[in-house]
Amino acid sequence: MTQSIDLLQQLAGIAPESALAAARQTRDAATEHTQGSYDVLFSAHNGDDFPLIARLAIAQQVAHWHGESRLAEHYAARQAGAQPEAKWQSALAHAERLTFKPAAAEPEHLRELEQAGWSAAAIVTLSQLVAFVSFQSRLLRGLRLLGGEDVAAGTVERTPAAVWRTEPHTLSGQQAPVRFTRDELGWEPWLAAKPLAEFNAVEQATLAKFGHTESDYFRLLARNLPLLEQRTLTDKGIFYTAGGLPRKERELAATVASKVNGCIFCASVHARKAGQLSKQPEDVQRFIDIAPGQPLAADQDDRWLAIIDLAASLSATPPTPRLAQLETLRAQGLSELELLDLVQSSAFFAWANRLMLTLGEPFVPAA
Repeated sequence: MTQSIDLLQQLAGIAPESALAAARQTRDAATEHTQGSYDVLFSAHNGDDFPLIARLAIAQQVAHWHGESRLAEHYAARQAGAQPEAKWQSALAHAERLTFKPAAAEPEHLRELEQAGWSAAAIVTLSQLVAFVSFQSRLLRGLRLLGGEDVAAGTVERTPAAVWRTEPHTLSGQQAPVRFTRDELGWEPWLAAKPLAEFNAVEQATLAKFGHTESDYFRLLARNLPLLEQRTLTDKGIFYTAGGLPRKERELAATVASKVNGCIFCASVHARKAGQLSKQPEDVQRFIDIAPGQPLAADQDDRWLAIIDLAASLSATPPTPRLAQLETLRAQGLSELELLDLVQSSAFFAWANRLMLTLGEPFVPAA
């Protein structure tokens, strides 16, 4: 690992010789690039379009909304009592929507930011920041749980499926999906993707390396290319690694988070993968067919029931996972590395869903 610090290790109080520390070392790419994403977002050298003090203030509020007081205190301490200008306070409505009801986002919300003086690049970075801290908060909560802390208070009810967008057409007039599906979908942005010709040769090579060149979604996120690169490497470190939790169940966790957040597009991708890899498409379909307001952890075998239960609780806002859920998974035979994989796979889609839901929308490709 190349980073000089590991913020989450510090905040979670992970003992260097613990089984959890060993599991995170095995997943060193995810650990390194999670920290790398933080470093890019909260560097003092990130330009004047979205100043550091405003980024820290918004991050503090998002961590607070997620009930992660240690993380909120960290962001508060970095502000040293300074306050951002009023313009940056306009971002809080966007941040609150991304945090609590990302599926309620509409194109006009981005227009409101533009009218308040936000550039396209700053809007992308703002959305990335809120989505990243949503991921970071859940990952911290999961690490604390793996370390033996039962953070959530009281009796926790099973997390339900969220509502989702049901408008029949997209902003551009294409047919929109109105229910969850395992079919392939397209996605269109509400902000213009950056044209490929506007990237220099080095930047184009970075996009090509990750297969992002032809994607409107990734060329939109590439308005902050250093952050997109770290995010992509975090994704690969969580989902494309050997050993640990089987890939089919990492994909199931991604699908669970997408149901909690109401993200039809992400669910379509990852439910399809979960069904293919598990050879249990009927079980996956039954899961994604769950209606809004209904509990997600139902009608599966004991192992998948326990995985869905923890992934859904971790995906709630604020997160509500309990040690009892972890012990149920351990009784199913999951190792420390498998549990870390489950936590990271679930938490990452707090990031992915929030970008997909608030920067654009899915469409049904023409036959």
